[in-house]
Amino acid sequence: MLETLRNWLLTRRHGDSPDLDESQLPQPKTAGNQPLDKTRFIVLDLETSGLNHNRDEVIAIGAVAIRNNAISLADQFDLILRRPGLDISETVLIHGIGPEALTQGHETEDALLHLLDWMNGDPILAYHSAFDQRFLEKALKQTLGYTRNHTWLDVAELLPAMFPDAETGGRGLDHWADHFRLEISERHHAAADAMVTAELTLIALNRAMNQGILTLGDLAAKLKYHRKLQNMHRL
Repeated sequence: MLETLRNWLLTRRHGDSPDLDESQLPQPKTAGNQPLDKTRFIVLDLETSGLNHNRDEVIAIGAVAIRNNAISLADQFDLILRRPGLDISETVLIHGIGPEALTQGHETEDALLHLLDWMNGDPILAYHSAFDQRFLEKALKQTLGYTRNHTWLDVAELLPAMFPDAETGGRGLDHWADHFRLEISERHHAAADAMVTAELTLIALNRAMNQGILTLGDLAAKLKYHRKLQNMHRL
């Protein structure tokens, strides 16, 4: 499969721009009766040039897989994208990725194809996932013409749904990490943020299974119900 995709990239770079054959990529998995303790989850974090997904771009991708209810340290993704000339003056002090790193980064097409192949269509989790989802879907569509819908779950919803009485002092990733006494090795670094998000995800998944939420479909339904309750409380 990867060889076919590499040939597609070479053809594209030589001036011809055929459409990406999405059938060559893994099929995204929908939330069904997959057991939580057997499901491979992708926990993802992006660094971007800014907060506006219409104007700004993805500059780094960090991700780690959860497999068999454990973080797989041998199953990670950590790349800076090649974005020469991109204005990162407003955000470089946050993520620490400067112009030299963007010039020497991985070609965006190669990186995104590698990411899609590595994710294997598995469900994706992120903290405030709507942000990462918008940016990643934009990058995939603009760069590859890829438009498939993946299953996304928001860890910022998952944690309070599983721990409604937790007194965290706030709703941020740092607040939950402090609550569970987890260390973040390097904040606003995609791979480090993905790792602590994965640790929090494991805590929440174990709580879910202890409460009898045993499948991915059950978990998605729980989050939908929690979201409905939150919206009702805002009325």
